[in-house]
Amino acid sequence: MTGSPTQGIKTVLHPVSDLEKAKAVYSALLGVEPQADSAYYVGYEAEGQHIGLVPKGGPQALASPVAYWHVADIEAKLAEVTAAGATVQEPAHPVGGGRLVASVTDPDGNVLGLVQDA
Repeated sequence: MTGSPTQGIKTVLHPVSDLEKAKAVYSALLGVEPQADSAYYVGYEAEGQHIGLVPKGGPQALASPVAYWHVADIEAKLAEVTAAGATVQEPAHPVGGGRLVASVTDPDGNVLGLVQDA
């Protein structure tokens, strides 16, 4: 069974309990300063990857890091993965800049994120 291919994992969000301490560690690890730096989100661009720090798991209530697969058509990919056995955790919704995000859980409860850019 094949559907529409993904563009790969390009975004990983990490829930953090102390944003300032986490920011120091990730800045040292990645060797760059954050491109987005606010009280509710810190984001880095490093070697084609977007790494985000989300205080207390943010509105998504992340309990562990979530990898986001970039796709051309988020609704089509949601239909494909749910038909294959995934469960929608967070329906597709806009987060700004023309970007849509969604998440599903696989049959083992692992969270898989989806991103569609405009």
